[in-house]
Amino acid sequence: MSALDRIGQKLLFTLDPETAHGLSIAALRCGLPVAGRAPRDNRLKVNVCGIDFPNPLGMAAGYDKNAEVPDALLGLGFGFAEVGTVTPLPQAGNPKPRIFRLTKDEAVINRLGFNNEGHDTAEKRLAARKGRAGVVGVNIGANKDSADRIGDYERGVIRFAPYATYLTINISSPNTPGLRNMQAREQLGELLSRVMAARARASAKPPIFLKIAPDLVEAELRDIAAEVADKQIDGIIVSNTTIARPALRSAGLASETGGLSGKPLFERSTIVLAKMRKLLGPDRAIIGVGGVDSAETAVEKMRAGADLVQLYTGMIYAGPSLPGRIVAGMLRFAEKERLTSLRELRDISLDQWASKPLS
Repeated sequence: MSALDRIGQKLLFTLDPETAHGLSIAALRCGLPVAGRAPRDNRLKVNVCGIDFPNPLGMAAGYDKNAEVPDALLGLGFGFAEVGTVTPLPQAGNPKPRIFRLTKDEAVINRLGFNNEGHDTAEKRLAARKGRAGVVGVNIGANKDSADRIGDYERGVIRFAPYATYLTINISSPNTPGLRNMQAREQLGELLSRVMAARARASAKPPIFLKIAPDLVEAELRDIAAEVADKQIDGIIVSNTTIARPALRSAGLASETGGLSGKPLFERSTIVLAKMRKLLGPDRAIIGVGGVDSAETAVEKMRAGADLVQLYTGMIYAGPSLPGRIVAGMLRFAEKERLTSLRELRDISLDQWASKPLS
């Protein structure tokens, strides 16, 4: 971490996490912080689902919930940015406090509950940037009190297909009661059928990804893989936050309800990623997320089967220069290993990770 990042982190950590998050969004809107540009090199480029990514590192959904700063995030060095989760109607989310820093573990627990300004606001912002360069995905969800949650996803697909480079169907947040039940095979089959039908009716046809939880057992992974293949979903994002509590040093906060993200999620999410790669085969796209905080962890996600990787919590602890540092580190790795493309890394450690138990 640079000296400037350390100073910025110290100041932000004097504030409660949600206030600090709001200030970081405001800073990006104003053109701050200024980070060194990530390197551009043909060895970093990845083509996934027909999309050309300048590098394989993305900002995960959850940071820019309302599509306020996707271009500023790309300016920090990310190869792509995913905005949302966006629901049809605005909603306040769960009562505060609802974000907790587990600093000893470089982790966060959140129980935000899809707080966002709704489709109308996000669409206006995305429409205003239409035509600009840069890969921007839109993560869509359902309102907590919706009478037809699948209908909410259909509306999201229709609404954002014209503006999104890709769409993510988020059914894996632990903070909306009952949402994760949509990962069960019967509900998932109906959801994916209706989502794909909605895309067929939309004015544009971006790739569709399904974001899943890390808290799944082998049989559930098999069911999800079967439905993804059957419904011709373009890819999977592995994974969202976990409701599990691996050994944590921040004992006073470990009992807070919500989803855990950050360094402790790396192992479990990478095992699930590798198992899903085995189930889906080599051609379906997978984005790996969970515990990415360095070039080494990003590279290991790719070795375990990921085409692309995302982070969010890692930047809370390492500062806004992290994406540029990771991309530069990935390029150094490619040079050291004499790779012509980072794509050559994929699946090198697949068998090793896939053989680990989901304990």
